[in-house]
Amino acid sequence: MEQAMKQRNLRHIVLGALAIGGATYLSSGVAAADTPINRAPVTGSYANLPADQIEELTTIKQLKAIDVGTTAPTEIWGLLEGAEKVECLDCIPQISKLMYDSHSRTREIAAWWLRRRMLGVFGPGQVYEQTLNTVTDQSKSEKSRAYAAEAIGEFLTYAGVPTLAQAAVNDPSPLVRKSAAHALGRINHQGPNGELGQAIGDPDEGVRLEALQSAVKVHVFTDVPAVVERVGDSSPLVRKRAAEVLGTMRAEDAVVSLIAITNPQNEPEPTVRAAAVAALGKIADPAAKDAVTAALQDPNGFVRDAATFASRRL
Repeated sequence: MEQAMKQRNLRHIVLGALAIGGATYLSSGVAAADTPINRAPVTGSYANLPADQIEELTTIKQLKAIDVGTTAPTEIWGLLEGAEKVECLDCIPQISKLMYDSHSRTREIAAWWLRRRMLGVFGPGQVYEQTLNTVTDQSKSEKSRAYAAEAIGEFLTYAGVPTLAQAAVNDPSPLVRKSAAHALGRINHQGPNGELGQAIGDPDEGVRLEALQSAVKVHVFTDVPAVVERVGDSSPLVRKRAAEVLGTMRAEDAVVSLIAITNPQNEPEPTVRAAAVAALGKIADPAAKDAVTAALQDPNGFVRDAATFASRRL
């Protein structure tokens, strides 16, 4: 028994030494420099590394080898993430093409990588201006215009707001208008003339839903009446989201409209009634107390649950 324990301890010592030695070898940078490593594309995977080592996670050679036809999306994400501090002017035209990839995450992280470049992206005739022009170029496909609008949102600069605002209300494609509305929310802007509020009343349901979602993200959104109007929308999905948005905004001016759709006789969809009751609880206006109390007897359990929570706030 004692001999067996000694053998096991010896094995543990040997394995530990090998592990330490391997870690030392990798930390020396030799393996990273000579051998391509498949790294997991986890956001913040390099957060604990010293800043002077981040650029070594992905080499320029690896960046140039990215090919959307052969490189897996997850590998692309990992390579771009690991190239946060890699300066490669020659790589910019290639990476800019990824903003039009069919995978949304690839488009997002490509724009993220590009917006961090000091040179080659911003300026006359360069990537950012080209992307802006694509949004407004009606000769481009609707997907190209929509993807370009998303990219402008990911660049997070107010210079693109006028272009996005016009696309959100004037582009003939609902897909482009939806993407532009999303991008305005990403940049935290309602448009120079409140175009995001106008998009909330768009003829297309998808655009209305996206515009409502973006309205919550804009810190100073002024067109609350446009959101209140959607409480009477023909789409139950839009009515539900409008109620949720009004609750998040703590919109006291919406209390009367929200009270109306807590009643099953006025609102047949339980999900909408539940959202309205929950919103009234967040707004916490005493005028809604009777409606919330009545909702405790609603035939739908989700509505009753929402009323239980809401009643504690009134």
